[in-house]
Amino acid sequence: MDVVVMNVISTRPAERREQMRLRDGRSLGWYEWGSSDGRAVLFCTGAGMSGSLGFGENDISALDLKLIAPDRPGLGSSDPHPQKTLITWAEDIEQVIKARGLEDAVAVGFSQGAPFALALASKRLVHAVAIVSGQDELAHPQLASSVHPEVAKMVAAVRRDPPAFERHFSTVATPEGLWQLIIGMSCERDRAGYLTQPFTDAYRCCLREGFSQGPEGYARDLMIALRPWPFEIEKITIRADLWYGGLDTSTVHSPDFGATLAARLPNASRTVDPAEGGSILWTRAGDILRRLTSR
Repeated sequence: MDVVVMNVISTRPAERREQMRLRDGRSLGWYEWGSSDGRAVLFCTGAGMSGSLGFGENDISALDLKLIAPDRPGLGSSDPHPQKTLITWAEDIEQVIKARGLEDAVAVGFSQGAPFALALASKRLVHAVAIVSGQDELAHPQLASSVHPEVAKMVAAVRRDPPAFERHFSTVATPEGLWQLIIGMSCERDRAGYLTQPFTDAYRCCLREGFSQGPEGYARDLMIALRPWPFEIEKITIRADLWYGGLDTSTVHSPDFGATLAARLPNASRTVDPAEGGSILWTRAGDILRRLTSR
């Protein structure tokens, strides 16, 4: 019988909350951990999450970094963007970078946050990017044969009628339903961490915050992430570190643990840890941050 080693994940509330008025009048909010003067790590969170659940808080402090976790438009404390895309997201964050003097920033994209982090990389708004348990460009032809059948149906639905797909998920998505989906898709090692306090409460809280304006922000992000991405991955020349746990059973993460994505990125490193799952963001946070900020 397999033995599951207890996967205890530490978490700590954010040290600061910030808000900024964008040029079009919308408000964008985020959470911060670490040194107020440290090098910025822009954290693109997973599906439906507010920015309140950070990672690697002890490592952030030790490395003199500042973790910045924005609420994407329509989630948490950030006003919706009626035409939100990956490009408008990058434009929003560019305003934050310029206003707050974050020109040396790097980015981390977790799960559904991967395309949002890569959008920043495509505009060269960050100096390096780490994709952790990342969703791939699931609409890309190279992945067609490896995407889970249920996910393939969603990709096809987005291709046929993006607004209808978005409207449908706006009527059925809830934070509790998303939490149950995450737990149901997780391997035993991930569940051992996700279902340990205080991490459980922190994760579920960030989902409730993410849905605080309703499910529309999540539904738009889901549609955005499942359709073809509006930039060429092959032209992203900054360093990209890809991290995956070989035990990860999530059907919405990369179906080949980033092999295709790494081949498409000109300057990529890829780590697949056979002892980890999708929670590698938290269990190997120090390694991820040290590599990301090493140059």
